[in-house]
Amino acid sequence: MDFHLSNSTWMMIAFVVGTILSIWKMYPFLVNKTLEDDDTGEDAHHTLVEHMHKVLLELKEAPSAKELHEKMINHPEFNKEKFWRFNENKLNQLLQRYFSENEGMNTIKDIHTSVKK
Repeated sequence: MDFHLSNSTWMMIAFVVGTILSIWKMYPFLVNKTLEDDDTGEDAHHTLVEHMHKVLLELKEAPSAKELHEKMINHPEFNKEKFWRFNENKLNQLLQRYFSENEGMNTIKDIHTSVKK
């Protein structure tokens, strides 16, 4: 029995093997795991909002954005490893999203009043 493969068959086998090897080598770069310090996801957003509510609940008066930022990062329950990038700009982004998601909320004082109820 004589078993011969044509050149095009060998080329197809080489192409398939090369493709499989390429995908196998690139797979670690394609997997998208969430990093431990990722502070951009929905869960991180909700955690920061809950933390903001907790801090505002402890305050008698509504703070300024700068004071709120200081109180949040200095609070004992603040996760400094996960939210190490949390600065005043991130707080402003958090507040803007909060205001857009909660009708009738336009200031930190509004949030403070709502949390105190």
